[in-house]
Amino acid sequence: MRAYVALGSNLGDSKQHLLDAIEALAVLPDTSLIARSRIYRTPPWGKLDQPDFLNAVVAIETSREPHDLLDALLNIERAAGRERNGERWGPRTLDLDLLYVAGKAVNSERLTLPHPHIANRAFVLLPLHDVAPELDVPGQGKVADLLRAVDTQGCTPLA
Repeated sequence: MRAYVALGSNLGDSKQHLLDAIEALAVLPDTSLIARSRIYRTPPWGKLDQPDFLNAVVAIETSREPHDLLDALLNIERAAGRERNGERWGPRTLDLDLLYVAGKAVNSERLTLPHPHIANRAFVLLPLHDVAPELDVPGQGKVADLLRAVDTQGCTPLA
């Protein structure tokens, strides 16, 4: 199954956290890295009094079921020093969000697929557009169209 994972970080060496997470995703059992986006510097979302984020998206092929993949993502976050303290949208060493898994709709206490905010976040849509501009997110539309509808001001790719 093709799956898309968003990566974000704004604490510590954010670029290295993203690169390490991409490498960890590439070596997950039953998973292959297909593509990765550029890394973008983006303003914080939700809670504004924090450092800018670095964000990226990867496309993977996996035979893991969505909840199993989510558990693997949480393990990668923990290995990067992520502490989940209940604060939403706050600073973090690493945030991995499962955005979409082809052919899978999930609505559980732990996971919603497609990601419920995929269509309104420039920091997700810009890097997702790099790897899958024609992806048609069920109930939302094509990534390229969704990207045209959001404000990307302040979002810049790293050199």
